[in-house]
Amino acid sequence: MTVAPAQLQLSLGKSGALWDKGVILQLTIGCTMPLKKINVNTADINAMPPPDPRLADMPLDVMGLFFFAYRDFVSAADELLVGHKFGRAHHRVLYFVNIRPAMPVADLLEILKITKQSLARVLRQLIDEGYIEQHIGSADRRQRLLYATPKGQDFFALLSKSQTQRINTALQELPHESRQTVRKFLLAMIEKTDHQTLAELKLIENPET
Repeated sequence: MTVAPAQLQLSLGKSGALWDKGVILQLTIGCTMPLKKINVNTADINAMPPPDPRLADMPLDVMGLFFFAYRDFVSAADELLVGHKFGRAHHRVLYFVNIRPAMPVADLLEILKITKQSLARVLRQLIDEGYIEQHIGSADRRQRLLYATPKGQDFFALLSKSQTQRINTALQELPHESRQTVRKFLLAMIEKTDHQTLAELKLIENPET
C-alpha cells in the first residue's frame, strides 16, 4: 500500500516530507535520516524466564499495599521534615517523646533499634534547635529523661495532621466492627516481645500472654 507523503512545516521555516513506507525523512536542509522500524521478536518473548514459582506463596498483594500505604502515610510529613533538614528518625523521636514525657534515652534506643551514635546525632539536633529538652533523672542520676518542648509539641502536631486525617478517613470507610480487626492485624505483625512495651506506651490495653 502506498502512503502519500505528509508535508511538514518546520519552526525554522523549512519544509520537509515524511514517507511512512519509504522509511526516509528528507529535509530541505540537505540531510537524510533513516527511520528505525521497531520489530518485536516473538523468539525473544518466548526466551523470557518463567515466573519464579516462589512468588505463588508470597502475599504480594498485602506486601504491595503496605508499601503504597506507608509511602502515602509519610509523604506529607516527609516534606515538612525536609524543610527543617530533619529525617524520619527525628519524627520517630518526636513521636515517642510526645506520647511519653520523661522517656529515658535507654528506652528510646531500645524501641528505635538504632545505634547510640545515630540516636545521639538526632537528639543533639532536636535539643540544639529547641524541640526537646533533656533532664537528669531524680531517682537515678545516670538516667537522661527526654521531654518535648512547646516547640516540639507544636511541630509534632503539625507532622501528625495529615497522618491523622488519612487514618481517620480510612477507618470511617470500614464497618465499625472491622476497625478492631485492623488493630488486631497490626498487633499480630509486631513481635510479641514488644507487646509489653506497647502496653507501657498505652498503645494497647493489655499485652497478650
